[in-house]
Amino acid sequence: MPDEQKKIVPIDYTHREYESIRSDLMQIAERFYPDNFKDWSEASFGSLMLDAVAYVGDQLSFYLDYNVNESFLDTAYQYNNILRHGRILGYKYTGRPSTYGKVAMYVIVPASSTGIGPDVDYIPIVKRGARMTSDTGLNFVLVENIDFADPKNPVVVATADTTTGAPTFYAIKAYGNVVSGFFSQERISVGAYQRFLRLRLRASDVNEVISITDSQGNEYFEVDYLAQDMVLKEIANSNYKNDNVPSILKPLLVSRKFVVERTRTNTYLQFGSGQTGETNVVADPQSVAMNIFGKDYVTDITFDPTRLSKNESLGMVPSNTTLTITYRVTNPANSNVGEGALKTVANAKMNFVNLPALNTATTKAVTDSLEVFNEEPIVGDVTSPTSGEIKRRIFDTFPTQSRAVTKADYENLVYRMPAKYGSIKRVSAQKDPNALKRNLNLYVISEDSQGKLVKTNSTIKDNIKTWLNQYRMINDTIDILDPYILNIGIEFTIKAATGADKFVLLDNAINTLAAKYNYPFYIGEPFYISDIYSELKNVNGLLDVLTVRLVNKGGSDYSSANIDINDNISPDGSYLMVPANALVEIKFPTTDIKGKVV
Repeated sequence: MPDEQKKIVPIDYTHREYESIRSDLMQIAERFYPDNFKDWSEASFGSLMLDAVAYVGDQLSFYLDYNVNESFLDTAYQYNNILRHGRILGYKYTGRPSTYGKVAMYVIVPASSTGIGPDVDYIPIVKRGARMTSDTGLNFVLVENIDFADPKNPVVVATADTTTGAPTFYAIKAYGNVVSGFFSQERISVGAYQRFLRLRLRASDVNEVISITDSQGNEYFEVDYLAQDMVLKEIANSNYKNDNVPSILKPLLVSRKFVVERTRTNTYLQFGSGQTGETNVVADPQSVAMNIFGKDYVTDITFDPTRLSKNESLGMVPSNTTLTITYRVTNPANSNVGEGALKTVANAKMNFVNLPALNTATTKAVTDSLEVFNEEPIVGDVTSPTSGEIKRRIFDTFPTQSRAVTKADYENLVYRMPAKYGSIKRVSAQKDPNALKRNLNLYVISEDSQGKLVKTNSTIKDNIKTWLNQYRMINDTIDILDPYILNIGIEFTIKAATGADKFVLLDNAINTLAAKYNYPFYIGEPFYISDIYSELKNVNGLLDVLTVRLVNKGGSDYSSANIDINDNISPDGSYLMVPANALVEIKFPTTDIKGKVV
């Protein structure tokens, strides 16, 4: 009879962590080398070898899993890797959000020689770029020129002659839009020509690159992608007083261009590969008609109006020069301020129509009289999007193709609005049930200086409207509205396990729920009561969750909106149904969440 064959136990390759690998190695050693190694105590050499090999196997498994996970968007964990995936799919990360708002500006102007009205020669224009600071030291920049001579500006008598009663000075009030942050400048020396030059800016939290010029005076323009040849340039409108349009957008063909790329902390400038002196960098628009002169049929009729060149150099690269880069840096933390908190003019430049003929002392007095005050809170999204939010925006970006067709397209485009125009925390696009045509209700919400939900101010809404106009369908109409904020509290009763400290247990339970509900809900998102049970059951020392109850929170610190909780609980009692035009917020988690231990 043939010798009985040994039964070979296959290796289980699904074991990939330290303990499982060590256990498999132990079984192999005991089965195949029973006479060679008999001492497997913790201090033995054999145990040392098992530990070392198991450790190496565990490390290799970890890095294998890490590399595979980071190769796909839905499993990626590292923030910068998620941004790289997004860049491939067309998502452009805009960095830390800015906050936009409106401020009132006041100036004192001497009266005219007749005493009727201010002297028009001394009415100034405050130039864009004026810097203002809040009580807490936050910086804001004026984004437009403010002409105090505008006839719509209110004018009142500031001071009058005590003897005759004739006005001596008038006060003029005007409004302007500001954005959080301040202007900064950086100079970078560039050496010999380098294909696809990539430069990193030293400053962090760069929100907007204002301009780039080289030593020869050439200007470089920011584009969405390097193949783009045409940009819309903002030009001052000389007929502003008649048509009330401060700037005109003009198409401009550019050969010197760059793309801004951002990681979580750094900002990079990416240039093309063309050398100075190359010809045909930008084509004549008349020569880009379909290139089909040599055949009597058409195979490709696509045409990109932003790409007017067949040149593949993707723009000129600066070389042997010094680049002067002007950019806006947003505030490092919270950029929101409350009403009346922005009232200091740190730096402002004024223009006078006929400055050489004016009295220097009087113009200085007018300049020094400039004051600023924000009559409404300046609010926006104060936190950078989380990894999960970035993924959601990337998934929504890819199918839109820069067109707003579905409700999800509109929501994604609002999130993609450049941070320099302001930012919102939550948005929801919904079809207006009362409209006979294609009207959409766009609900948006912002955060205040404490990270709590507040209504979005009018400036950000105006920017959203302008931003969406370039993407929306021609027959779509949009109403930008404020959703209701439902401030909810949680009350629960739990049972402690034998020997558990009830005070410690209650603190741990409240802190667990506070961490769970520290972020605002989405608009129309249901409040799942079952999640409360699930979170509490993971608290150490807790035996059972007896009751959970939701309550409305009211008072001066809360929203005036509330919901009938009993009428809106689902039939099975597992969640609270939230209206489509409202969202839930647990405003003060540590005090709005209360519990009892029995």
